[in-house]
Amino acid sequence: MAIMMANDPATHVRVWDLPIRLFHWSIVTLLLVSWVSADQGYIKVHLWSGLTLLALLLFRIGWGLFGSTTARFSNFLHPPARVIGYLKGMRGGEKHLYAGHNPAGGLMVVVLITVLLVQVLTGLFANDSLGFHAPFALWVTEEASNRATNLHGTVFNIILLLIWCHVVAVGFYLFVKGDNLVWPMFHGKKHHSQVPAGVSIRFARLSVAFVLLALAAGIAVWVLSQGDYFS
Repeated sequence: MAIMMANDPATHVRVWDLPIRLFHWSIVTLLLVSWVSADQGYIKVHLWSGLTLLALLLFRIGWGLFGSTTARFSNFLHPPARVIGYLKGMRGGEKHLYAGHNPAGGLMVVVLITVLLVQVLTGLFANDSLGFHAPFALWVTEEASNRATNLHGTVFNIILLLIWCHVVAVGFYLFVKGDNLVWPMFHGKKHHSQVPAGVSIRFARLSVAFVLLALAAGIAVWVLSQGDYFS
């Protein structure tokens, strides 16, 4: 496990590891694919997109427990009082530096992961009323499957709202606070002025990420094997 010191004399400090960056942009891509495939009726594409999303979310939970410092829930998940205090302080002009997610951003990450999991899980019990049944749809009654289908659509609207809030927040930090949150998610580095001096960031081995991803993919493959898709 490598250690990066934030007071390194270099201009930029590495804060995000490769798995986190790939996860972030993969989720963006999969949400777009899921949206378009559902809208256009490409149900098989929608199924594969959803199962891939499931695998990545399971991986992210594991990486949040065993991954690099800035990826861990313990690093960015704070009590509500601290989140509120951070927001009040920001409104008052205070500037607190965080190597990874700030308290508000960390809360948004957890909310997004939770809502996306609900979206995927409801999708596993859904149907399209035309013969398609998701992997677990035949495990429950038709009425229960229909309820899951309706909830699946409702939760997607919530996801769109959360995405809009996320984009607005990123824009606020860029244009008001002068803090670009987008580029670091591409190259993994922040300017040293945006990182607390003296903080150490531990980066987990990629082999750990591969193991977690393999386990998550195995679960997704098992889920896929449960379906009777066009009966």
